[in-house]
Amino acid sequence: MNRRLAQGYQGDAPAAPSAATSAVVAIGANLGDRAQTISEALRDLARLPLVTEVRAAEPIESVALTPEGRDATAPAYLNTVAVLTTRLAPSVLLSYLHAIEERHGRAPRTADQPRWQDRTLDLDLIAYGDVRSIDPALTLPHPRAADRDFVLAPWLTVDPEAVLPGVGRVDDLLDRLRAAGPAGGTGTAGGA
Repeated sequence: MNRRLAQGYQGDAPAAPSAATSAVVAIGANLGDRAQTISEALRDLARLPLVTEVRAAEPIESVALTPEGRDATAPAYLNTVAVLTTRLAPSVLLSYLHAIEERHGRAPRTADQPRWQDRTLDLDLIAYGDVRSIDPALTLPHPRAADRDFVLAPWLTVDPEAVLPGVGRVDDLLDRLRAAGPAGGTGTAGGA
């Protein structure tokens, strides 16, 4: 094992994990051949060093989310969730996710980039084991995951016992989100 790939995050995670960890990655695309891009991104994830397993849900389609709310006139998203078994440090995994996005045509992320824009590929690190971090460079779990049924529903198909660290069971979160209906948040919109 390359110790440098398993290090890099100095927050709540151990410097060199002794065992593999489950990481949850939300995947979305609303431009180009969405299904092909997602398939290729899943293959890219499986080829990462220190990743031994990738389990993904069937993609679902969702309405695009903009800063103003849902936008049914924007290209629809195709979304899925992958659960990875990895020994990569969370910060290293995140950098790989950004590199995969760029390889699929997404411009490099910058602080001034508008949120929720159309994109060829969006990969968000939703959870990494039980790690919690409020570092702006690596916020875990993802701060909006509990409000996104396009994250929660596919995640449950891959892991029916899933728990969003510090928030609760994913099935309970999804039930609450669906009970709240469209006015209860952004539950059915794409792009985490």
